Order: sequence, then C-alpha cells, then structure tokens
Amino acid sequence: MIGVVRHATHHELYHEAARTLGGVDLEWVSYDHEDEIRDKVAEFLSTTRLDGFLAGPVPYAASRELLPPGLPVGVIRSSALDLTLALYRAQERGWGPTPVSIDTFPAEAVEAVASALDLDQDQIDCLPYAPTQTVDEIVDFHRSVYQKFGDRSYVISGRAAVREQLDGQLRIMSGMPVPATIRTELHELALRIESERASAQRFAAGVFLIDRSADVERARIGLMNHLLNTPEFAGAWIENRGRRGVVVFAHKALFERITRNWVAVPALAEAAAALGAQISAGFGVGVSARNCVLLAEQAAARAELSEEPCAYLFEDSGVVIGPMGPAGEALRFSYREHGEEVEQLAKYVGLSATTVSRLAALDHELQGRTLSPGELAGHLGITDQSGRRLVRTLDAGGLVSVEGTAQHHPKGRPTRLYRLRIVQALENREERS
Repeated sequence: MIGVVRHATHHELYHEAARTLGGVDLEWVSYDHEDEIRDKVAEFLSTTRLDGFLAGPVPYAASRELLPPGLPVGVIRSSALDLTLALYRAQERGWGPTPVSIDTFPAEAVEAVASALDLDQDQIDCLPYAPTQTVDEIVDFHRSVYQKFGDRSYVISGRAAVREQLDGQLRIMSGMPVPATIRTELHELALRIESERASAQRFAAGVFLIDRSADVERARIGLMNHLLNTPEFAGAWIENRGRRGVVVFAHKALFERITRNWVAVPALAEAAAALGAQISAGFGVGVSARNCVLLAEQAAARAELSEEPCAYLFEDSGVVIGPMGPAGEALRFSYREHGEEVEQLAKYVGLSATTVSRLAALDHELQGRTLSPGELAGHLGITDQSGRRLVRTLDAGGLVSVEGTAQHHPKGRPTRLYRLRIVQALENREERS
C-alpha cells in the first residue's frame, strides 16, 4: 500500500503514471491549496497503514514530520526531460525558447538542457526549489524577470499555486513532471519496498567475542545467558563459538533492530556491564549460513582492533559499516546513535537517519575536501545514478555547496564538485536546541 499526495488538478496525470504498476494498491490524498496538505495527510495517516509514501517536494515538505520513522518515501522532482518537453510545448505555441524564468527545477538540470539545446543562458533565470520558499516569493521572482525582459519572456513553473496566481497576467507553461517521471519514481519506490522486505529476510549471523584479558570461560557462559535472556534476541538461535565467543543466527531484520539500523549496539554496553569484560561484535550477511559466519568472524576480528568496544558489519556485496559503538558512546561522526538533530535533519531532506549519519561520517573524514557525485557514490557503495540523485536531494536541502568543476577526461564534460555541509547543519541544529 503506497500513499500518494497530489494536487486535485493532477488526477489524470497521476493515474496515467500508475497505469502500468501491478501488485500495488495506491491510496490518494488530493488537495486544492497547499495550506491544506498537512491536515489532509495527518488525517490520512491516522486511518491508513502504509508501506510507502510518494509526493512532490511541496507536499513532502509540508508533511515530512508526520511520517512514521523508517517509512520508505519517494519524492517526485521535475527532471531535465520535463523541462525539455515544457520548452518544446512553448515553441509549439509560437513562443521563443528564451527569455524564460523557471522555478522548481534543479539548477544543474536547467544548465544541462540549455547546453544541450544551445540556448542563451543569459536569457534564462532559474529559481531552484527550496523548502522555505513561499508562493509569493516565487511569483515575485517571475514578475521581476518579466520586468527585465518584457513581453518576450514567459514562465515555466512546477507549482500549481504559482500558475494560478500568474494565470492571465504572464505567459505561463506547466513544468509538472510528465507521467514517465512520476512512473519512474513510483516504480522505484515499489521496488525499494520489496527489496527492503527481501533484504530483511536474508540470513545473517553475529559473532560476539570476549576480550582475552577477561576470565574467558566464565564470561562466555555469562554472555550466552545474557543474550538468551535479552528480549530482542528472542527470535535468534544462539550457541557457543569457540572458547571466546558466541554466535547468533537470525534474519537480517533482527540484527537491524538490535543495532538500530546499523548505528549502535546497545548489547555491547549491557553485556560489558553484566560481565565486567569488554565485548566486540561482528555481523555478517551472505548467501549461506557458512558465508554469514565467516563474514561475521572477519567483522568481529576487525572490531577487536579498536581500543573501544565496537562492532562492524560485513556483507557479501562488499559493504562495510562500522565502527558501531554502544548506544550513547559511539564515535561522534561514525554511525552514531541517531539523536534528535539527526532525525530532524533526515526528515527535513527526505533521507533516512542512517544515511544522514553515514554522510556526517564522510563529511568529517573529508575535512572540507570536495567530491563529485560519482565519488560520493563510491564512498557509500551505491550506483553513480543513485549518487547523482542523492546530490540533488542534498542540494535541495542546502546540505551541499557547489565548489567548481573537474575535467576528468579531455573530451568529456566537466564534472561538478560539491562540498558536504552535513556536520555544519547538525551543529546548527544542536545550537538552536
């Protein structure tokens, strides 16, 4: 079940986009005015159990604080394709391609389309989407461009409220995403929900190791009893793993719960307090029980190298997460426990708290150095396309700044470079609180 928020005038657009999607039930939230969104979504969430939530930037910004933690979310953003089609529709009406004022579209999409169509960028004014923008501010932007260029100019707007205000005053063209753009985001969200469900059911193992300086035999028996009596491990199979360790078998979802989605491991602190010994842990996710245990042992060996109690996750895909410390004692910038500032920032930009924590760790590690979307993807273990999409999300939320370009290939196009602003944003929120 996916909840979809849309403007009342976009009924046919969204139904056309959803026509090819099977095996998914859609529940619609329609609004006429933007100030209705929050109340309508609140009422909807109080009566409907959802597996996912899809909305444009405006309805998402209005309702993000209402969404349950961990709910998969898709945000529909106008793309270069949508802008290209809007420009062609304008030319079909006899309007020149420029001068034009454009709102909502990312600046990089406007630059890419203008370059591909060989348009005069000095006659293109762009106001990218920002959550703090008001309709009146966008309307004033378009009117100021009209005063600069006169009757030759026209407007491309992705905001229904802006089009309503300017209708009859300026020449205006809708910049709403076309069905293909909405369909892509809808299909991706549905696949992500299925992928997360399948991933949660993958087999996994955890290995807990006792520090060699402790009374190992006594501590191992105590550790096993402690885990057996911990409610969070009730669905797991627990047995001895050699003289110094205990191995735990379970679905990946159980380990995600006990590690707070691979952020911190409260069991480390609890076991250490109960046994008086330092505990290290490793988690492995693989294609077989044997593979999972081997990966977990490698992760636990990595964790033992740390001076502080911690844990690592090794996946057979090559993903490594860590160090994860005890709750409240994890390293400040490395997969720390999600505090209120992280949760709020994650909701603000439409990302998971885990992703924001990972980005904060990377931001701290980079120490102000710039990186390209492809390099960001490499650090996070995601595809280049996902890296570009993530940069657009961070840019819309003010969490990156453009810091020039780099030419990696003599005949290729320059790559835009960005500087992460995650740590700065978290510190600002901590100061305000």
